[in-house]
Amino acid sequence: MNPITTKLNVDDLILMALKEDISSEDVTTNAIMREAKLGKADLICKQDGVIAGLGVFQRVFELLDDKVAVKMYYKDGDEVKKGDLLAEITGDIRVILSGERTALNYLQRMSGIATYTKSVSRLLEGSKTKLLDTRKTTPNMRIFEKYAVKVGGGYNHRYNLSDGVLIKDNHIGAAGGVANAVRMAKEYAPFVRKIEIEVENLDMLKEALEAGADIIMLDNMSPDEMKQAVELVAGRAETECSGNITKENIAKIVDIGVDYVSSGALTHSAPILDVSLKNLHAV
Repeated sequence: MNPITTKLNVDDLILMALKEDISSEDVTTNAIMREAKLGKADLICKQDGVIAGLGVFQRVFELLDDKVAVKMYYKDGDEVKKGDLLAEITGDIRVILSGERTALNYLQRMSGIATYTKSVSRLLEGSKTKLLDTRKTTPNMRIFEKYAVKVGGGYNHRYNLSDGVLIKDNHIGAAGGVANAVRMAKEYAPFVRKIEIEVENLDMLKEALEAGADIIMLDNMSPDEMKQAVELVAGRAETECSGNITKENIAKIVDIGVDYVSSGALTHSAPILDVSLKNLHAV
């Protein structure tokens, strides 16, 4: 993440996380460390994977004390192995102890998403299909989780509800049908925005094409239905498939020819990557 993004969009979220963990004081640290003492600790990788969130890890400690120094041996996107020394942190021992859990929570979560995303994106290699995330993110973690998807080789779908038009099943129900929903979106949205609509069958697809939708999301269709849908679209709109897409079943859509595949599992089902802060000692 660049410095402007960090200061404008990330610092407040990190401070909220720190306040969640330190509501008044770190009573354990304050009990055993009555005064400042310089110390050093090692950031150790405990699983193979893709690392993401090193800058966020560092920023946690900087927000507690700008004198903390972190020496990185890897960068976001690097593949790491169990036992690798990822970084060394030097600073007030009290700051290292108080910030440890929050910093590791971010790094483990983000690295887990990057690792899982990389494993899924590799299954699409050789095809034209791009792997997208969704808005199925942890509240107040979206900027971190979507960044981790990019680090892992995926692409970001819209960031939030203000970022693009995506007409889903309940929107269609509220509008009274596919054609009416697309028409109203085109009337309301600025001309520079594309109109995407979710369809569940070929009849809805035909209606969406006739209404002039720019992107058709094929939701919960079988591989055979998706193949028919892509042939029917014939390049008149971009296509995206969605609906319970995971690492275990994504291979079924590789040869179908959709432009995009979106997977909520990238952010809601990725396990953490185990990393640990070890060997804290005075220097």
